[in-house]
Amino acid sequence: MALSFAKHPSLVAYVTCGDPDLATTREIVLAAIGAGAEVVELGVPFSDPLADGPVIQRASERALRRGTALADVLQLAKEVRKQSQAGLIIFSYLNPILRMGLAKFAAVAQDAGVDGALITDLPVEEGDTYLAEMRKRNLATIFLAAPTSPDDRLKQIAQVSTGFVYAVSRTGVTGARKQLPDDARDMVRRVRKYTKLPVAVGFGISTPEQFAAVGEFAEAAVVGSAIVETIERNHGKEAEAVAEFIRELTVVSRRSSARTDLRKSR
Repeated sequence: MALSFAKHPSLVAYVTCGDPDLATTREIVLAAIGAGAEVVELGVPFSDPLADGPVIQRASERALRRGTALADVLQLAKEVRKQSQAGLIIFSYLNPILRMGLAKFAAVAQDAGVDGALITDLPVEEGDTYLAEMRKRNLATIFLAAPTSPDDRLKQIAQVSTGFVYAVSRTGVTGARKQLPDDARDMVRRVRKYTKLPVAVGFGISTPEQFAAVGEFAEAAVVGSAIVETIERNHGKEAEAVAEFIRELTVVSRRSSARTDLRKSR
């Protein structure tokens, strides 16, 4: 299955569920969707988030102290689905899903109205059972394609990915950066050799200029750490702050699209 990216670029927004609490997370997710996010990655807090930088690590610690678990995230997804048809992706490390059981996870995710999942530390070479369970439920399987991946591995990732391909723009952990990596465009070009799925670029995008720049060569941009940091800085008004950040983030690309539409209409 392919997730719908109607805008260009589309925004894939990441949140750590349970930070600061599940009720607030639900408000944040709905506010993000209302402000323009087309897909939301519902992050499952994990005790050893090796791929994440300090901002998301702190959020995971806060959520875990609240007792947030995978079952809570799936219930949250079910509640959001009742109010929105935006794309919902479970974003998790493998261990919480194994503890629940692959078959049970896929069944509960389908019941919740989730569109698919991205498991950050599941190598594509070891994903056969996971892929089989997800396909039974028509759930998208999204994998990370890294700049260090050789072409034969990119091809393998592309063959088993559904929904979209997440192109990691640089090596290292998550976190906002001042500049978009120069090789991000080349990374997307390499992925496109093997798939016609939409490509979303992530890791480090935090400014309107970076977001608009991604739209020149990819269907979507993933923004995580900048959103989580906005939540961290705005105690008591998290949802409003995230909505405002997203509106500011997408303003440059909206203006560019408007100018393009105007030229086409002349």
